[in-house]
Amino acid sequence: MSEVLVKARKARLSAYQAEALDTGTKNNVLTAMAHALLKNIPAILQANSGDVRNGRRDGLSAALLDRLTLTEQRVKAMADGLLALAKLPDPNHRILEKIRRPNGLYIEKISVPMGVIALIYEARPNVTADAAGLCFKAGSAVILRGGSAAGASNKIIVKILRQVLQEKHLPADLIQNIETTDRRAVAELMSLRQYIDLLIPRGGAGLIQKTVRESAIPVIETGVGNCHIYVDQSADLQKALRIVLNAKTQRPSVCNAAESLLVHRAAAGKFLPVVLPALKDAGVVIHGCAETRKYASGILKASEEDYAKEYLDLEISVKVVRDIAEAIAHINRYGTKHTEAIITKDKKNIARFLREIDAAAVLVNASTRFTDGGEFGFGCELGISTQKLHARGPLGLREIMSYKYLVRGSGQVRR
Repeated sequence: MSEVLVKARKARLSAYQAEALDTGTKNNVLTAMAHALLKNIPAILQANSGDVRNGRRDGLSAALLDRLTLTEQRVKAMADGLLALAKLPDPNHRILEKIRRPNGLYIEKISVPMGVIALIYEARPNVTADAAGLCFKAGSAVILRGGSAAGASNKIIVKILRQVLQEKHLPADLIQNIETTDRRAVAELMSLRQYIDLLIPRGGAGLIQKTVRESAIPVIETGVGNCHIYVDQSADLQKALRIVLNAKTQRPSVCNAAESLLVHRAAAGKFLPVVLPALKDAGVVIHGCAETRKYASGILKASEEDYAKEYLDLEISVKVVRDIAEAIAHINRYGTKHTEAIITKDKKNIARFLREIDAAAVLVNASTRFTDGGEFGFGCELGISTQKLHARGPLGLREIMSYKYLVRGSGQVRR
């Protein structure tokens, strides 16, 4: 019997126990998990250093190496995420709706755990702790299949979390890690619908689309982030400069970093001579339209591919647009329904942008970097959903729940 099948069966059995856990127990365990991560920082960083060393040897891109690398501060952030989850309301058995029918039936719609959640993700070991904590608080078991590049990091993080479960006399199989590097394991995982209720892919476009196409298990599609910032005619240009630089350069390897900048033609003469040199000074490679290239030297010619690309690096496409209508049309054509932002003082344009942009998160006068479970107050997240069914945006506790109806009668029969 394969590792994947064994662990899927164990997850299904342990999920029933997870649903029965009370809030106090779950919060106590999450707190203990956070403290265990902090206690084991040296061991985690040692394991991670081996992964990073191997990643450099294997030629991983700078963006992937950044996602792979753990620091003391990043491990502390993982622990903080678990502590934040412990402070959030329990999502289980919330009454979502009450209905009293004319025939006397009383119906309650309540939230319930998903059951078993599987996560397939690339070289981001921080996701391991986030996913384990979220699923545990939500009352579900989780099966983790991280990228082989982060194998040692994921293994030690899961080991630490499972030890806490054992110490608290809970089934360690609530959190499981697929350790084999055999790629056939992913295909097998995607086929086990009888044991797994939900599959979430988190990574590049290739991984996500493969999962959506091939999985027999229902999938929440987390998205590629070709995120835009549109600087409108009435924008405060000092605010716009700070926001653009933050959205592009604060951490360019993540999905909520800005990849495209659109500037209203009436603002271009004042804004582009300021923002283009600032981006270049920050090491950003700029791909611009013909009008953009008039304002600075060394700007590459932007292609259709550039406008559609998620760079995940210090690169950006820039385009001058006639008005907000062209900006909205451009974003809805090239965007990935992740995060889009407008910088403006015009209330009518704010309302129009919020109404007409098709994205999971639409921001006004703020950096795209805020589309994040932690920043939204969710503690942490399982990814950013760019689909419209079931859940959209940061996948926090409430987004990974299901529901059921409780119907109470007094002898009613249907006529």
